[in-house]
Amino acid sequence: MDFDIIVLGSGPGGYVAAIRASQLGLKTAIIEKENLGGICLNWGCIPTKALLKSAQVYDYIKHANDFGINIENANPDFQNIIKRSRNVADNMSKGINFLMKKNKISVIYGTGTLTDKNTIEVVDKNQTKQTYTGKNIIIATGARSRELPNIKQDGKYIIGYRQAMNLKNKPKSIIIVGSGAIGVEFAYFYNAIGTKVTIIEYQSNIVPNEDKDVSRELQKIFKKNGIEILTETAVEQVSVKDNSVHVEINTKNKKETLTATKVLSAVGIVANIENIGLEALKINTEGGKIAVNEYYETNLANHFAIGDVVSGPALAHVASAEGIICVEKIAGHSPEPLNYNNIPGCTYCYPEIASVGMTEEKAIQNGYEVKVGKFPFSASGKASAAGKKEGFVKMIYDSKYGELLGAHMIGFNVTEMIAEIVAARKLETTGYEILKTVHPHPTMSEAVMEATAAAFEEVIHL
Repeated sequence: MDFDIIVLGSGPGGYVAAIRASQLGLKTAIIEKENLGGICLNWGCIPTKALLKSAQVYDYIKHANDFGINIENANPDFQNIIKRSRNVADNMSKGINFLMKKNKISVIYGTGTLTDKNTIEVVDKNQTKQTYTGKNIIIATGARSRELPNIKQDGKYIIGYRQAMNLKNKPKSIIIVGSGAIGVEFAYFYNAIGTKVTIIEYQSNIVPNEDKDVSRELQKIFKKNGIEILTETAVEQVSVKDNSVHVEINTKNKKETLTATKVLSAVGIVANIENIGLEALKINTEGGKIAVNEYYETNLANHFAIGDVVSGPALAHVASAEGIICVEKIAGHSPEPLNYNNIPGCTYCYPEIASVGMTEEKAIQNGYEVKVGKFPFSASGKASAAGKKEGFVKMIYDSKYGELLGAHMIGFNVTEMIAEIVAARKLETTGYEILKTVHPHPTMSEAVMEATAAAFEEVIHL
């Protein structure tokens, strides 16, 4: 065999798996058809955060007077904002290239297809074919923007997330269909730089996977900032006419047509499992994903799959964790299977959202009698000093044993706070231990302790 492990795809699942394999002494190759780092690094997680930071900086400048600073005539330079975002992504991709060299991983550029049990055929940009053999093959081909039949993307007027972060000019107006993480992050970004934004959501709440209190808080703040939100609304048809997009909607049994410069389809993603040889090798799939066991083994020996191509949360940190577990299993170690009930979710609009574990509604549905505590950032000294008083921390505990069932946060920098809860749940920490853990003052993270105190009726600062 040419390699011990061949990884197909270099996103946060693939490149992390390759590095861990090299660390364990396995001769490793990675196949990538575009840019090292995959969608997350090049067209997702990283460049979107650069865009959002530019929006946040501009928002600070607009409210500089609140901090005793006078700034006049500040305006967002859309093309330079996009340019900075691309530069950040490019530099991160170069960093992955350095890591590949450092770890002596062979990088093969081209489109890979599984041809038999241990062989991958790679076609490069010049249409030259080359075959490589590996004792073990890990499929990490990621996902792409989902297209609905009634919202066909043309890349110009009706776009996906990839085009949304690389437009040449700022749109005057944009309709965003879907209010998951991608939808609300772009809604915040475009609203902050002066685009008229409308969100259309089929379900009754935006960010529908979050706790309902968080959904309501974000909706209130978005509306205050001028974002129009239509929930319980279906898109029936989208058409382009006279350089505008016309969206026919059915909202609460009332039909109307909306018009905008652009429509962003943010209705989820679909796994990239087509045309990679799964059928030829009879690798099983279920519901558009590759079927795997708890160590990411497919039904075909020595073939594995991780990341967005398998069931579970489509998150970069999940793919990375899966990659490490998968490789350690291949290397003969005994890794602990991933606990998908303790995966943090983060959304980077403003205010940010971070959560882990069960929502209050889910905990009650599962038969728990719960203790719930909320602490608003309006009562936080650090939040007041930062001028960021919106939002809260909500902690959910089991009444009987004090088990930490879930945490839900919305506010400034809460994505930096959620790891405390993930670690606490991993260690099976109870509410009593969180309550008696001294948190530094003044910090945003004090709200975790205060919300816990509220749940146990010991809150001091409310």
